[in-house]
Amino acid sequence: MDFQAGILQDGSPMESLEKQLICPICLEMLSKPVVILPCQHNLCRKCANDVFQAANPYWQSRGSLTSGGRFRCPSCRHEVLLDRHGVYGLQRNLLVENIIDIYKQECSSRPLKKGEHPMCKEHEDERINIYCVTCEVPTCSMCKVFGAHKDCEVAPLQTVFQGQKTELNNCISMLVAGNDRIQTIISQLEDSCQSTEENSEAAKRELCARFDALAALLEEKKAELLQRISQEQADKTAFIQSLICQYKEQLEKSSRLVETAIQAAEETGGAAFLMNAKQLIKTIVEASKGGRLDKIEQGYESMDAFSVSLDHLTEAVHALDFDPADEDEEYFDGEEEEVEE
Repeated sequence: MDFQAGILQDGSPMESLEKQLICPICLEMLSKPVVILPCQHNLCRKCANDVFQAANPYWQSRGSLTSGGRFRCPSCRHEVLLDRHGVYGLQRNLLVENIIDIYKQECSSRPLKKGEHPMCKEHEDERINIYCVTCEVPTCSMCKVFGAHKDCEVAPLQTVFQGQKTELNNCISMLVAGNDRIQTIISQLEDSCQSTEENSEAAKRELCARFDALAALLEEKKAELLQRISQEQADKTAFIQSLICQYKEQLEKSSRLVETAIQAAEETGGAAFLMNAKQLIKTIVEASKGGRLDKIEQGYESMDAFSVSLDHLTEAVHALDFDPADEDEEYFDGEEEEVEE
C-alpha cells in the first residue's frame, strides 16, 4: 500500500497509470465491473456487452437456452468465445477494480481542472471523449460504436488536442511576429510624414526666397505655386496619415486576435478547446494572409519636384517690351485701308 501511495504522488506516473486504465471501447476509465478476456485484455462489462450484442444481434438474454456467441477483442482482435451466459460468464478483474478505486480516491483529493467536460448532444449521458478525424469534430464513444460516426476514423481526444494546441501556439507566434512588422512600418510611416513636412517647409522657404526679388511681378505666381506645394503636402500627408490609421487599425485587430488566441490556448479542457480551436486557427490564418495594406514608394516624401529656378524668368522680365509683331500688323492694316480708299 505504501508503494502504491508513492507512485500516486508523482504526476507523471499518474498519467501513465491512467492510460493503462482506459477502456479501448469508450476510451474512458474502466467502469466496474471490469471483465478480463481470455487474451488478458480488460473491458468495461457494459462496453463488452455492447460489442457482443452488435456482433450477435440474435442473441436473446443471459437466461436463454440458446448457445453463446463470439466477438473479437478490440485491442488485439483475438476471437473471444462465450457461452450462453454471454459477457456475464467472463471473469471479473478484481485487481484492476481495486486499482481504479485507489486512483479515483487520489484524483478526488486533487483540484478539479478548469472548465466543465462537454456532453454529447446525441447521447446525453455520454461525455465527449474521442475525436472524429473524418468529420473533424469531437464526439463520444457511443457515436463511434452505434451512432453517426461508426464508419469514421477516430483518434484519442488528447492527441488531437495537443496537436491543434501546438498549431494554435504557432499561429500566435506568427501573429506576434506580424505585429512587430506592422509596428516597424508604422514607425517608418511616421518618420516619412515628419520628413515630408520638413521638406515641404524647406521647399516653401526656398520658394519664398526666390520670389522675394520678383515680388512685384510674380506675387500672384508665387501664391499659386505655394498653393500647389501645400496641396501636394496635404495630399501626401493625408495619404500617409490614412496608411497610419489603417495599420493601427490592423494592429489593434491583430492584438485583439492575439488576446483571444492566448485565452483559448490557456484552456486545459481538450473538448472545450476543440469546440472553437479550428475556427480560431482558420481566422488567424486568414488574417495573416489577407489584409495587405498599401505602402509608400521610396522617395515619396521628397519635394524636389517643386524646386524652381527664376534666373531665366528674371531675364525674361528685363527683356519685356512691346511686341514688334503688333506694330507690323497695325502698319499693314493702314496700307490696306489707303489702297481701298
